[in-house]
Amino acid sequence: MQELSKSQKSRVAIRTFKTIADALILQGMYKPSGTAGENLSEALKNLSPEIYGSMADPRIVELKGLEYVIDRMPRGIEKCRRLILTAQEDFHGTSFEEIVPLKRRRVSYAVSDQEMCFVITRGLSEIYDILTHITFLNQEAFKVHNQICTKGVRTTPEYKELERIVLSDVSLVGGELDQALWNLSIILGRTYRETKETYEYLQRSHVTEAANSGLFEIVYNLGKRVIEELESGKEELTIYFTPSLRELIGQHTYATVWARSLKERIVELGLDKRPIHVISANMHSVMNTLYGAGALQKSKVDVPHDFYEMVRLIRDRGNGILDYAGEYGVAYFKDISGCSIDAHIIDTEKIDNGTVHPGVRVNTHLLKEQQPVLLVIDYAFGTQAFEVMDELLCPCHLPERLIQLDIKSISIMGKAGILPGKMGDIMLATAHVMEGTPHNYIVNNDLEVDDFDTDLAVYSGPMVTVLGTSLQNRDVLEKFHTSSWKAIGLEMEGGHYQRAINAAIIQGHITADLKTRYAYYASDNPLHSGQTLASGPMGEEGIVPTYLITKVILEKILNYSDEGTDEKTSG
Repeated sequence: MQELSKSQKSRVAIRTFKTIADALILQGMYKPSGTAGENLSEALKNLSPEIYGSMADPRIVELKGLEYVIDRMPRGIEKCRRLILTAQEDFHGTSFEEIVPLKRRRVSYAVSDQEMCFVITRGLSEIYDILTHITFLNQEAFKVHNQICTKGVRTTPEYKELERIVLSDVSLVGGELDQALWNLSIILGRTYRETKETYEYLQRSHVTEAANSGLFEIVYNLGKRVIEELESGKEELTIYFTPSLRELIGQHTYATVWARSLKERIVELGLDKRPIHVISANMHSVMNTLYGAGALQKSKVDVPHDFYEMVRLIRDRGNGILDYAGEYGVAYFKDISGCSIDAHIIDTEKIDNGTVHPGVRVNTHLLKEQQPVLLVIDYAFGTQAFEVMDELLCPCHLPERLIQLDIKSISIMGKAGILPGKMGDIMLATAHVMEGTPHNYIVNNDLEVDDFDTDLAVYSGPMVTVLGTSLQNRDVLEKFHTSSWKAIGLEMEGGHYQRAINAAIIQGHITADLKTRYAYYASDNPLHSGQTLASGPMGEEGIVPTYLITKVILEKILNYSDEGTDEKTSG
């Protein structure tokens, strides 16, 4: 039999993980320590995702991966024995505590100190994300157990000392903290410095209201759960998928409510007959670009001549910018459907062009004559992108009439992993290749490398739309990059957006000549150690690429001139 290459083995592992996960969802429940759970775990080990680092090494606990997962899972997940994934439940009026992770828009409820319920509103990608993290945590929990229980001895002295520290709930400082970290490093199989870095990372977030547990508690509870699970044989970690969740998968239930309420808001504002330009982006860059200078002027603050210096100056003025923008055409749409996708509806005709930063070119004649509307929607998550875009582009039956928005362009901007470059570089999609499927979409991208006058590197080529950032392997990504695919990056939503756009063109909801724009800034390079997502956020490095993409997209929309229209620019 022919020996498979590393990339082929990794692709098999991704396909295996997805197939098993889909089967478990239909089955309705599974135990990570059972046969199906072990098969899922084995597939993840064989894949060895970059974001989980040394997960496959049984001798050491993976700390950077632990930081990444803990930030994206609810507080207390490390001690839970029952995890329920369900559709929207009405928990209002109950004693259940709602918990939202630090770095993932995901709602869960603590039913008890050992039972948690995840409310799934964002489709299969969210389920895969949760199952991947649970599988990782369970693997690390058994590593901890193997370190603290040796040769028939229930617990080692190191674990007993850890238990004393956690149960006494004392604040450790100075030499006592150093000793405790040294003791913990022995359990983790890591160096003192590595252990201290993760401890300090979690402590920085531990002071916030949405904080997770500290490192001592996390490690203690992971080990304690496995000890009790093996001793009792009855309290094994179990994951359940409710019938209501299984029925709703692929039904666009939340996306339909989201799109309808958003269109109702547009009608309420009297903007449904205007040309509309959709922008999928964060909820600050478009507003700050158009209104930041005006807000500073109103506050009697000198506006820096450099556009990016202006951006840095207004970063901490979020509410102040929104209040100002509200006076000049911005309506905030708060999503209550469960999709977690808010929006800004911007009536550009009301923009005070004299206050737009001179570094941003705006066609003032176009704003007065065509009065375009910018519909800025927050980021979707994976497959959710297809559902929300599909529903947004479809006609909507309101009680009075049929609503069909006049959508002129769709711009997708976001962050992605880059393959040929480094963090902060820019990628322009010429196609989206759907990982693990035969579906590929050519993109007639209205953005070109020459549009970006910058010292940043700008790459143009195919983007891989992946199953999940937690399921990415170096060999697979290297193959996509170096083979005839010549992929330049990976992301989670672009292919799903394009699938919805193509479907809308076929159905006649939008015209085939609609402008599409895809641009991403590199948040990580999964092929380079120290530049993966688990290495932490970009911080200041992300300002220039984020706002450069925003500026270019806005200038494409607001600087466009119809035949016979004279172009006039601000500044």
